[in-house]
Amino acid sequence: MAKYFDVHPQTPQSRIIGTVADSLRAGALIAYPTDSCFALGCRLGNHDGLERIRSIRSLDDRHHFTLVCKDFAQLGQFVHVDNDVFRAVKASTPGSYTFILPATKDVPRRLMHPKKKTVGVRIPDHVVTQALLAELGEPLVSSTLLMPGEPEPMTQGWEIKDRLDHVLDAVVDSGDCGTEPTTVVDFSGGEPEIVRYGAGDPTRFE
Repeated sequence: MAKYFDVHPQTPQSRIIGTVADSLRAGALIAYPTDSCFALGCRLGNHDGLERIRSIRSLDDRHHFTLVCKDFAQLGQFVHVDNDVFRAVKASTPGSYTFILPATKDVPRRLMHPKKKTVGVRIPDHVVTQALLAELGEPLVSSTLLMPGEPEPMTQGWEIKDRLDHVLDAVVDSGDCGTEPTTVVDFSGGEPEIVRYGAGDPTRFE
């Protein structure tokens, strides 16, 4: 049964954030809010959590997981970023964008695209997510909480708990965070290619 945490959207309670971070360190899979919509998340080395995300969303091995990072310094540990890409990504973060970039050796192979050896990264502009990432001290491996065959993600924390109570360990709720996922920009070929139009303004990459 998933624990339910009601978190203040502007001043997250440090005790609750600490409890959620501890549960992630212990192997939890959580649903949590971001600046685009709810996401599923677990620690980088949590193989069971990763498989549960795949099962919940019916994902194949070509799916790009996203490393949700606190800041650019953390992001730089996990992807190779040249000067031109650095400027473009830096100017767009934090924000509702996911960037696909070549992964470094610090990224587990099972998180990478099997052929391209790339991974998605992003820095969210969301108070609660940032507080959780700061407390955890490492990225969250994440995927949008979009159920198979459904056109939009779930938007209510109580609905997520009710529906996924048996497969999640915790639901973090700070209110409605929208239904539009991130804009995804693929830089793995050098030039930006928009592979999904979403909440982030795509015009700077077109």
